[in-house]
Amino acid sequence: MSSRSPDAFRLGAPPYDRGHGDGGEPEDPHELLQRARRLTADGHPSAGGAWERAATALRRAGGSLTPGDHAHALDATALDCRGRALPAAGPLFSRAADLHERAGQRGEAVVSRARALLTGPEPGATVCAGLAVLGERATALHAAGQATAAETATVLLLRCRARADLLDTGPDPVAEAAALRAELVRLTAFAAPHRAAPAVLGVLAEARALLGRVTAPDDPVAALGLLRSAAADHHAGGGLRPAAESGLLLAGVLRATGAHREATAVLRAALGPAACATPPRGADRARLCLALARTLAGASAEPAGDGEVLALLGEAVRHADAPAGDRRLSTLARLALGIARAERGRWREATAVLAEVLSGRAGDGDGAARVRARAWLAYCALCLGEPARAAREFARAAAEVRRWGDRRHGAALSRLTAHALGAAGSPEKAARAYERAADLWRSVDDHASAASALRARARQVRRVWGAAAAEAVEEEALREAGRGRPGDGDGEPGGARAWLRALPEPYGPPGRYQVDVYGEVGGTGPGGRRRTEEQGVTRVQGCV
Repeated sequence: MSSRSPDAFRLGAPPYDRGHGDGGEPEDPHELLQRARRLTADGHPSAGGAWERAATALRRAGGSLTPGDHAHALDATALDCRGRALPAAGPLFSRAADLHERAGQRGEAVVSRARALLTGPEPGATVCAGLAVLGERATALHAAGQATAAETATVLLLRCRARADLLDTGPDPVAEAAALRAELVRLTAFAAPHRAAPAVLGVLAEARALLGRVTAPDDPVAALGLLRSAAADHHAGGGLRPAAESGLLLAGVLRATGAHREATAVLRAALGPAACATPPRGADRARLCLALARTLAGASAEPAGDGEVLALLGEAVRHADAPAGDRRLSTLARLALGIARAERGRWREATAVLAEVLSGRAGDGDGAARVRARAWLAYCALCLGEPARAAREFARAAAEVRRWGDRRHGAALSRLTAHALGAAGSPEKAARAYERAADLWRSVDDHASAASALRARARQVRRVWGAAAAEAVEEEALREAGRGRPGDGDGEPGGARAWLRALPEPYGPPGRYQVDVYGEVGGTGPGGRRRTEEQGVTRVQGCV
C-alpha cells in the first residue's frame, strides 16, 4: 500500500517529488524520517521526495507515518500542485491541517488552512477575510509559544499576497497599496530578527519581493532596491526554492527603467543550473523563458538576428504544455513563437503555430490572443502571396476589435483588410474597407490617418468608378488632412508590422498593482498596450 493519502490519488495530485538524490542517503527508516523532517523545517523543495522515501522505508519495516508526519507529506504534495494541478492543492492542504491539529501542531495547522483558502474556489474578499482571522490566530499562538516565527510570518505573508491581488478592486487602490506597504514593513520587521532560520529567511525574501511589486508603480527606483534585497535574501538562504516570481519582478522593473542588460543577466541567472537547489520547471520556467525572449527583443523595431529568441520561445511552449504548465502560457508562448517566426520571414512555420492558438488547443479563448493570432496569420498569408486569405483574417480580426469598442485598432485592421482586398483584385470591396477605416480614424480625431485612408480609397475608386469619382475622394482627403494639427504627419503607417505589434496584448495585468506573466507591474511593456477587460477581477492568484 502506498504511503500517500487516498485524497492525493483521487484528486489527481502529482506524486511526491523524489528529488535528485546524491547516492549517499541513509537507508535506515528513522534516519530517513529525520531527514524528511529537517528538509520540511528548512522549507526545502526536496522535502516531498524525502517523505516518500521515509514512508516507503517505514512501511517495509512494518511501521507507518504519524499523523503529524503524514500532514507534512500532504503539505509537500500540495505545494507541488502547480499549473493545471493547482485545484488538487486545496483539499490536500485542508486534510493536512486536520492532521496537524490531531498531532498538536497548531501553528502548522494554521499555515495549511491559510494555503487551503488561497487555493480554494472562494472569491478574493472571502479569502482575505478568512486569512485575517488566521493571521490573528497565528499571532496569538506565537505569543503563547505554540507557533514558530516562520509559521506566523508565513500566514501573514499569505494574507499580504491576497491583499495585493485585490488592490485594484477597491475604491482607492493607491491608499490601499500604501496600507499594504505599511503592513509588509511590519512583517519584515517581525521576521528580520529570526532570519537565521532558513524558513524565515525565505519568507523575508518573499515579503520584500511583494513590497517591491506594490512599490513599483509609484516608485520604480525604490522597488529596485527592495527586489535586489529580496534576491540577496534568497541567495543567502541557499536558493532552496526557485525564486521565479521575484526574478521576473526584478527583471520587469529593470526593463521598464531601460536596464535591459541587467534584466537579461537576472533572467539568465534564474534559468541557469546554479539558480537554486531545484531548477524552475513547468509554468515558472515557461514564464522565465518568455520574459528573457521579451528582454532580448527589447524595444527594437527589428527582431534579434540570432536564434536564441526562437529557442527560448520553443522551450516556453514545451514547459507551458507540461503537467505543471498553464493554458494561458501555452497561448502566449505559441503566439510569441508564431510572431517571432513571422518577423524572421519563416511564414509557413509561423502559420502552423498561430493556427494552434486559434484552434483552442493552446488557450482558453482570450479575445486579444485571437485578434493577434488572426492579424499575424493574415500578415503571413499576404507574404506568401495569398491576399484573399489575408483579407478574410484581417477582416475577422477587425470585426472582433470593433466589438470591444476599440476604434483605433479597428481602423488599422480595416485598412490592412482593404490593402489585402486590393492585392486580391477586389477594388470595390477594398474601397469600402478604406472608407470604413477612414470613418473610424475620423471618430478618434486622427485626421492624418483618415486622410491617408481616403487617398488609398481614391486609387481603388479610380479603378472601379473612374477619374471623376476618384477626384471627389481626393478632395475629401485634402479637407480631412486640413482638419489635422500641425506636426501630425501624413498618417502613413511604419509598415504593417508596426500596426500589428501595437495591438492589445492578451492576459495583461488587470490593474495598476497587478503583474503579468512577464513580471511587468501594471505598465504597458514593449509589446503594446494591454486590454482592461479584466478590471473586475475578484480572485486571488492562489500563490502559496
